[in-house]
Amino acid sequence: MKLMTPLKFATCLVFLCTLTASTSWAAEADQKKNATASSPNVLLIVCDDLNSHVSPSGYQDIITPNMERLAKSSMRFTRAYCQYPVCGPSRSSFLSGLYPESTGVVDNTSDIRTVRPNTTTMPQWFKEHGYWTAGVGKIFHNTKTDPGEIAWHENHRFDNEWNPVVRPVQEAFEKEHGSVDLEKNQKAWKAKLKELRKLAGGQTPPGYGPTTMSDAQHKDGKNARQIVKWLDEKSYGDKPFFMICGIQKPHVPYWAPQKYFDMYPPEKIVVSAVPENDWDDIPKAALVHRYTSFGFEAAKENDSLRREYMQAYHACITFVDAQIGLVLDSLEKNGLEEDTIVILTSDHGYHLGEHFLWGKVTLFEVCARVPMVVRVPGRTPASSHTTGLVELIDLFPTLCDLCDIDAPKELQGQSFVSLLDDPKSSGKQFAYTVVSRGKQLGRSIRSSRWRYAEWNTPEENELYDLNQDPAEFKNLAKDPEMQMVVNRLRKVLRMKQTEAASLRSN
Repeated sequence: MKLMTPLKFATCLVFLCTLTASTSWAAEADQKKNATASSPNVLLIVCDDLNSHVSPSGYQDIITPNMERLAKSSMRFTRAYCQYPVCGPSRSSFLSGLYPESTGVVDNTSDIRTVRPNTTTMPQWFKEHGYWTAGVGKIFHNTKTDPGEIAWHENHRFDNEWNPVVRPVQEAFEKEHGSVDLEKNQKAWKAKLKELRKLAGGQTPPGYGPTTMSDAQHKDGKNARQIVKWLDEKSYGDKPFFMICGIQKPHVPYWAPQKYFDMYPPEKIVVSAVPENDWDDIPKAALVHRYTSFGFEAAKENDSLRREYMQAYHACITFVDAQIGLVLDSLEKNGLEEDTIVILTSDHGYHLGEHFLWGKVTLFEVCARVPMVVRVPGRTPASSHTTGLVELIDLFPTLCDLCDIDAPKELQGQSFVSLLDDPKSSGKQFAYTVVSRGKQLGRSIRSSRWRYAEWNTPEENELYDLNQDPAEFKNLAKDPEMQMVVNRLRKVLRMKQTEAASLRSN
């Protein structure tokens, strides 16, 4: 056997020591990228169809004491925007940190796992980096698009205890014919359910009104109580937790317990006026016709009906606020308040008669802007606010930044931690939002002052001065004096369009 020379032995020893040190350093570096016992917990509360009718967004005509309570120890973001004002595309976007043109999800039926199969979503990323992850309620658009065990340690969806439309009909049916479970009644009851399908689903026309259910019997009452259960029982064990509470109201149907409706007598609701000629300078493609489903006529006010819907919408928000209060109470009771990042936001805004429109699917400010409250213990100044621009896709990299874990390299969002440190900083230069019109996309950008949008052709465009005209009643796109602004923003829009589609899956 040939022995090593002393020189070769020394060289090998140095190499092995270096390799061992390098491996040890790499392991240590990897450990730093993952959660530890001292890593902050994360609680993300995402409401469905919640617009800026909440006090943290400056709307004082509604009762939201728990949102106000959270805001007192948090930073309010008054210029936060979704990237697509519809549930499915918005959620695919901010849960992946990608613009909709890169996710490939621009409708409520597509699944990001199909159109972009290698994308890692936020809960999966945190699970892979040492967090105990749990979700409840509506987070991904539906159960078919939820990633399941790859993202969650636990995940639940609940239903209302009963359907407020079906229940009285069932009681009347059973009074006359006996139980719906009897074999002789099956055919007739199924036919009756078929008649009720649209009303029971609450979509077209949108259902609204008080229920006889308690808070705990509504699905959002169950959602909040599940979060409380996890917190009380310390289901997360020794790991930091990443929880998302998917609140499903105030999405239609606008159902909430009677006591919340009683807080908003219709005659006392503040209704914002809309100019009769509001549609005269708006491109047709910018409008949607869902107002007909709500029972309204084109470009016409119906004050009494509008108040009825607003009463129901506001009742749902105050109901939601009460459920959020239970979660905040549990954080305090369990001594987790100083260890948990809390973010409250919505998937997009919502029209309540502004521009004579109802629902979503527009690029107007009321539809694209979302409420956002962020509390980072020891970091966010109490009762602070910022007008800096942020996008929902910024949530993913921001939470990675705050939790000291690496973010996926492909993210298109940007961390807004600098705004948490300096609320007066400007944030992003532009916020970008798109929405479908058939096979085309309408696109818009917002700066601190302007909103510019284009539809099917560059001539079908919009320009609003948000400083002088925050309700967007005067379209300046055709004003000769505004053409320099239009041309500049058009170029920016093209650049954002290119950026937003830069990671499109082939």
